[in-house]
Amino acid sequence: MWSRRLALCAVFIPLAFLVLGDAPARFGASEALPLPEAPPGAPQPDIVPRSSWHADEDMVRHAATYSGRVSAAFIHHTGHSNGYDCADAPELLRGIQANHVREDGWDDIGYNFVVDRCGTIYEGRAGGITRPVRGAHTKGFNADSVGIAAIGTFGAEVPVPKEVVAAIARVIAWKLRPGIDPEGTVRLVSTNDESRFPRGHTATLHVVSGHRDSFLTRCPGDGLYAQLPAIREAVADLRRPRR
Repeated sequence: MWSRRLALCAVFIPLAFLVLGDAPARFGASEALPLPEAPPGAPQPDIVPRSSWHADEDMVRHAATYSGRVSAAFIHHTGHSNGYDCADAPELLRGIQANHVREDGWDDIGYNFVVDRCGTIYEGRAGGITRPVRGAHTKGFNADSVGIAAIGTFGAEVPVPKEVVAAIARVIAWKLRPGIDPEGTVRLVSTNDESRFPRGHTATLHVVSGHRDSFLTRCPGDGLYAQLPAIREAVADLRRPRR
């Protein structure tokens, strides 16, 4: 038992490096490029609520804040070892929450949603999964966006489980507001000079972007970043009207 707990503690070591650039920012405006005809969003996927992974609600410092409807998604990885048991994901999530609050000084876990290697989707930041909760995941671009993190470390030589790709696509297909091409681009106004774009600059980014697209970081790792085209394609397919 002790060796298992030590292993779980060890996987948190990379988190401090990965999340330094994710601090909250004030609202920023966004302008999306709509499709000629707005397709309906995809159905809500199954999501494990905070109560089920035993998020520490006493740790949350302030009530959630909200921004505009979701116009972009930013993909992250958490920096954990990839050999974890999916049954341990709730414990890993509690560790992420503690790290984000106690080490980084944020109000709560920064990511809106977290996906484990088995494809299970977890509610991240508090505030209501159906509402546009402003996260603390992408410095300069937390407003009007959703942050989704995959538990693990996905370097260039690390295969990304198909379950992870599919789960991320399901969340994005559901959360993106109607009328946006998930394979297209979106214009977002930076709210922080520490991002890749100075505060007030209107950046053109992929609707489905990696964290590195807006901040100087390796996140979400070369392996997961290489899957973004496949994720965009899957999101587009999920949002097509069914007859």
